[in-house]
Amino acid sequence: MSQSFLESLHSLPVEENLSTASLPERERLQVLVIGSRDGVIETIHNLHRRGFAEVGAWSPLLPAPDLGEVMSILTRYRKREG
Repeated sequence: MSQSFLESLHSLPVEENLSTASLPERERLQVLVIGSRDGVIETIHNLHRRGFAEVGAWSPLLPAPDLGEVMSILTRYRKREG
């Protein structure tokens, strides 16, 4: 199951995959929060209060590999070194 889960992460979202290919000097980084619906939402809001990321920057809640859990993904980019 984890292999199909990882493969699905690489396909989300298509437009970001294209932008990474067109800008090789940028590296895509993804932050993933998995847990109960309430736990994921609380963590996203907590990170927002700490200045980590806007709430709207996270993906909508998605089904997680384990039954009863959800996940949300934040995608950021960094400049590649040398």
